[in-house]
Amino acid sequence: MIVTTSQRAGMDVKKRAAAEANVLGARYVERGKLSIAKMTNFHNCPVLLVTEERMELHDMNGASPFFFHPGSAMFRVKRLLNGEPDAFVDACRLQSGMSFLDCTMGPAADSMTASVAVGPKGYVKSIEANHVVARIVETGLSNWTEGPSELLKSMRCIHVTAANYHTYLQTVPDDSFDVVYFDPMFEKRIDSTGIEPLRPFASYSDLTIDAVKEAKRIAKYRVVLKDHFRSERFAKFEFKQHIRKTSKFHFGTIESRSVHE
Repeated sequence: MIVTTSQRAGMDVKKRAAAEANVLGARYVERGKLSIAKMTNFHNCPVLLVTEERMELHDMNGASPFFFHPGSAMFRVKRLLNGEPDAFVDACRLQSGMSFLDCTMGPAADSMTASVAVGPKGYVKSIEANHVVARIVETGLSNWTEGPSELLKSMRCIHVTAANYHTYLQTVPDDSFDVVYFDPMFEKRIDSTGIEPLRPFASYSDLTIDAVKEAKRIAKYRVVLKDHFRSERFAKFEFKQHIRKTSKFHFGTIESRSVHE
């Protein structure tokens, strides 16, 4: 991957782009007059575009770039604040003050929603396998300024870690989080404008029995899986599938031993 700027970028943006390249272990390249498409072709790699407003990750196929935006979290949070239900929050049974581990952060819509649900006394940690995606989202969570104040405050409270969750879970002590959450890439594709730009950079490492075992060890209350309603993962890993007749994705839960103690 290389890092560059918009064509008319000022010195401040160029310095920031060079700094991002250093953080990410990438090479900074002056933009010149080349289009992003020509840069990806010439350098034969993705391009991280740094502008005054945001960072965009462009793949080599000319698809829409990935950048941070609250997306569905914006209206989901507004509904929560109005006292309306959210299927994800209900499945996780999130309450004020709880701790939540998101093993598959992606664009962080669920992490943002969880952070609002658990409130300022709660704790949300989000794991992302792609270190560039993690950097883009972490920066966005820190700098985004539009939306309800509760959402903005909750964004700043999310702790992002770039790591493979399979490895990360092995380092976490027992009963460290109230809820552990998985939202892996679906086995059966669902068209979603919100997720499309992420697809070229997403991790397709499948959920494993070892990861579920580690999650059960870590979760005080429950492990939650979001997946396509026809996914075999629910049965394979012994999640109780919660049927949602009008939705293409369902949630599955494994209640922790702590719930019954």
